[in-house]
Amino acid sequence: MPYAIIRTGGKQFRVEPGKTYRIPTLVGDAGAKVTFSDVLLGSDDKNTHVGVPALKGASVAAEIVKHGRGEKIIVFKQKRRKNYARKQGHRQGFTEIKIGDITLA
Repeated sequence: MPYAIIRTGGKQFRVEPGKTYRIPTLVGDAGAKVTFSDVLLGSDDKNTHVGVPALKGASVAAEIVKHGRGEKIIVFKQKRRKNYARKQGHRQGFTEIKIGDITLA
């Protein structure tokens, strides 16, 4: 099965056609098409292509499925014996995408 490693939002993701992934928030409405041109590695069934640092002419087409926010995490700071404690919650935003086509150069 072909796959590619793309970089978006400062992170790297191994993607395959037809699968959905949660990535850092992208600009765009649900149903919009996006293209990732920062492909670091790509593989078809026979060959593996490694970029230095990215593959020239390679791209991954995807469709935005939805936007959302992840599970809540608790950020707690405390200094002992100083009467200092701060509790804060955080929910990281994400964009869910469905991978369409992987094009290697």
